[in-house]
Amino acid sequence: MAENRSIRNQFLTQLIIASTILLIIFSTMLYAFIKQSIYDELSQQLVKQARYIVQTFPDYEEGEKIDARNLKNALGISAKVIPAPHQFYSAIEWREKKMDGKHYIELIYPYNFKAQTYLLISKDITNVSRMLHKILRSIIIINLISLILIVLYAFGLSAMLLVPITRLTKKLSTLNENFLTTIDTRTLPEEFIPLGESINRLINRIQTFVKYQKELFIGTAHELKTPLNVMKLKNDVTLIKKREPEKYIEALQLSNKTIQEMNQMIGSILEIGRQEGAHFELPQTIDIVDFIRRKGEDFALLAKSEGKEVVMDLEPDSFVGCIQKTLLNQIVQNFLQNAIKFTPKGGKIILKTRPQNGDKIRLEVIDEGVGVDENIDLFAPFKRVGNAPGAGLGLFLAKSAADAMGAKISLENRKDGHSGAIATLVFSTNPQCEIPLSSN
Repeated sequence: MAENRSIRNQFLTQLIIASTILLIIFSTMLYAFIKQSIYDELSQQLVKQARYIVQTFPDYEEGEKIDARNLKNALGISAKVIPAPHQFYSAIEWREKKMDGKHYIELIYPYNFKAQTYLLISKDITNVSRMLHKILRSIIIINLISLILIVLYAFGLSAMLLVPITRLTKKLSTLNENFLTTIDTRTLPEEFIPLGESINRLINRIQTFVKYQKELFIGTAHELKTPLNVMKLKNDVTLIKKREPEKYIEALQLSNKTIQEMNQMIGSILEIGRQEGAHFELPQTIDIVDFIRRKGEDFALLAKSEGKEVVMDLEPDSFVGCIQKTLLNQIVQNFLQNAIKFTPKGGKIILKTRPQNGDKIRLEVIDEGVGVDENIDLFAPFKRVGNAPGAGLGLFLAKSAADAMGAKISLENRKDGHSGAIATLVFSTNPQCEIPLSSN
């Protein structure tokens, strides 16, 4: 079974079969062409000789041989006058026969129209037949030698073609979560470069995933342990001695507040699990700009209730493409939520889209907040900006969704002289999907 699955063995088998069939077809055509050419030449000679006989010896009767010795010596043929053959459909007819170990070709040619007699001209072509057999043997021997050379060449060619595949396989076989290194695509043939780049992107995503997962587990334990210790300490202090009812109420309120914060954090952690399922969502064909516009309109109402404004600067007006809608929705929501959260009352949030490099779109959400510390990896779990409330998992979820989409995500400070941050997503779309566009 392993040999049947071998690329090299399949290549060799198919090449040998194809070469054999091609050689057989070529040999058959070549031999048929040579034989037909020789027979055509013989036929033309016999027809000319038949015309000569009819013109030179017009008075022979049925059954008589015509100057047999002279014709045989001079032209290598024998001629005889015969009656019209039965089932004779044309003016000239050819026949081949073997007799006494010799090979003859016969021509039946009209002789005397009134007497309805014909010439039977016979020519010994034994030497021609032997020559054709030698040619056939030579062709077969040459084909066998050619087939052997093709097999040897195929072995060498298959070994050479499998070198990059073998190198790639060995590289991939050594990969694990503790040893992840990218492939040097400069050493790969041109045909394997897209595969190498795809593998490198996958390796980078795995590295990022492993890194952030470790941080997530450690951060989750830390974020949950701290409020639990605070609650326990507060309860212990409260229980040391009897206190007024207001003190117990205060302790319970603090506990409830801490529990609420922990519930929010647990909800964010559960969102990570739900997002993992969205990574495998099938893409849909949608109007991406219209989708972003509708999300902007929804958050514009929320911003207005807080005394802030969402300004939309969307170009082009329409851009139909294939995208994982749930993942894009998570990223856009996170960008807008953070922008509204950090923008002061009376400020503006700009939602901006621009086409980029053909099938790509650049999405930007620009706020008027305090900006970010660009020296910190804000996409790591539990990273927060300032004293803003939240579990610090929003950007982590956005980064995870962007990686699943094959998009580039970034967060940096504004460079136009204003305070605030710019959240950017650059993602590719495909013009078509397997899933049809919904009529809704």
